[in-house]
Amino acid sequence: MRLSKKSDRSFIVNSRIGRLIFASNLAGLLILVIGALVLNEMRTGLVQARIESLSTQGDLIVSVLAEGATIGDPEPGMINANARRILKRLELPNTVRARLYDSRGRLIGDYGLLSDRVDEEALGRLSERNFLEKTAAAVSDGLDAIARVLQSGARKSLLQTQSLEEELNAALAGQRVSGERITSRDERVVSVSFPIQRVSAVVGVLTLEASDVSDIVRRERAALLPFIWVAIFVSLLSAGILSFMIARPLRRLAMAADRVGSGAAEKLELPRLTSRRDEIGELAESLESMTSALFDRIVANEAFAADVAHELKNPLTSIRSAVETSERVTDPAALAKLRRVIASDVRRLDRLITDISNATRMEAEAARSPMERVDLGRLLSDLADTYDAIRDEGQPRVKFTLEENVEELLVIGREGPLGQVFRNLIENARSFSPENGLVSIRGRNVVVGGTLFAEVVIEDQGPGIPDDKLEKIFDRFYTDRPAGTKFGQNSGLGLSIVEQIVESHHGSVEASNVLDASDSVHGARFLIRLPAFVRDK
Repeated sequence: MRLSKKSDRSFIVNSRIGRLIFASNLAGLLILVIGALVLNEMRTGLVQARIESLSTQGDLIVSVLAEGATIGDPEPGMINANARRILKRLELPNTVRARLYDSRGRLIGDYGLLSDRVDEEALGRLSERNFLEKTAAAVSDGLDAIARVLQSGARKSLLQTQSLEEELNAALAGQRVSGERITSRDERVVSVSFPIQRVSAVVGVLTLEASDVSDIVRRERAALLPFIWVAIFVSLLSAGILSFMIARPLRRLAMAADRVGSGAAEKLELPRLTSRRDEIGELAESLESMTSALFDRIVANEAFAADVAHELKNPLTSIRSAVETSERVTDPAALAKLRRVIASDVRRLDRLITDISNATRMEAEAARSPMERVDLGRLLSDLADTYDAIRDEGQPRVKFTLEENVEELLVIGREGPLGQVFRNLIENARSFSPENGLVSIRGRNVVVGGTLFAEVVIEDQGPGIPDDKLEKIFDRFYTDRPAGTKFGQNSGLGLSIVEQIVESHHGSVEASNVLDASDSVHGARFLIRLPAFVRDK
């Protein structure tokens, strides 16, 4: 499976879907962040430029007021009438408000009142706004509300923020003060307060306020709207792409699985999905392989049930025939022979049922038990010692040897089923070996096609295997015994179980004959290869 080759710790790097989700969600955020950074830099620069402009104008006005509206004798002070006349004659933009305070912080003059300025406010629209204008207004109002909440909290501005009273007190102390603040009408203004001095004494304060900052901010927010629309479009586009590339294929996968579950289809076949080179393709491939394996298992179970029924039917038919015959036979010798036939068929039935039970148990154990490291060298050595310990006089010996320079024979598998494999092969070899013969077991590590395998060879000294039966002997219920062997002693499941367990461990088993220099057969050979366990270096 392709998925097993990838590391979970590098999901974003190796996953196409992960990269797609990450990039699509990051794109809209990046657009907003870039837009906000650009506009925030612009806003800070504009506010700073406004403060510098007010400072330049204020320096000129303070110089004029200090020359024409202050006195030094008998003590420094301000001539209020002269100060108001000078203030009235100023030419200031409509967005700038100038106010004059005496040394006690009392208002002397307000440029807006002295110059008879008329504040103009735009009337509401007579025509109904379109969708974009409504959206822009809603966004702007929302941002204004958020700004007011943040301003009323503990947030600090990039510039110094003080109330008008605090600015006056600081200016009366001889300091020039500049900053931003929110007025009682929820307007953002930039103000600069200048101390007016005569003979190093502060005789008054000039405060200049620019009220067009809110308009600047509003225009900045309007400029942010394209970024917002682009971010929304990118988010919708990414959502559509994700829906098309993930949700839709997953739904097709679920519908195909439902068809298999309901019996409308035998297998899960999704060639368009399995050809994808991402996690959806891997999932489809895994599910397709799983359903194919399940279908093959169902077919195999049906064939196994048919074979079992056939194999059980033969001894049952023989028993029934013997029983029916015994009812008509009176000869004691014939009756004794019929009883021996019945006893032999009963033993055959017992052997069949036992082997079928073992095969079913092994299959269930292989499905439930986890794979773990198995030392085949120790397992085979223990089996050889056990068979030699219980060997009767005349029975073949079992000998295990490990190839030189091979310290251990390790595989990843299930020890119980693997033990059954080698017991079946040893039992098979012993059953064909001559009296006082030898069953030889050899183990070694080999590299085949760049992969390390643990190889086990089991040889006997029996008559060997006919060349046309070398593959057929692994078929279920197949038996081919030499003349003179008692009928019914073997069920024909042993080698079939061997092949099934070895293949479940991703290995292979082959049968061949032991030949001498003249190609004469001197026994049977079984070669088993299992993927070896490699220790980390």
